[in-house]
Amino acid sequence: MCQHTPTCPPFSHPDREAARVVASHPEQGWSLLCNGVVVFEDTGDLLPDGGVIAPHRPSYVQMVA
Repeated sequence: MCQHTPTCPPFSHPDREAARVVASHPEQGWSLLCNGVVVFEDTGDLLPDGGVIAPHRPSYVQMVA
């Protein structure tokens, strides 16, 4: 799917979200990456093979004084 150099990581790699955005719909809360992954603003992912990555926010909260 990725036709630029260097190529983006495939959807099966842990760094899949480093791929370039090819379509962005912030009003709907999602973006399509060139590796076929749909990234949602809640940090969840929909993979091109139908797999789902649950939202993965940090488990800690850092307070700013």
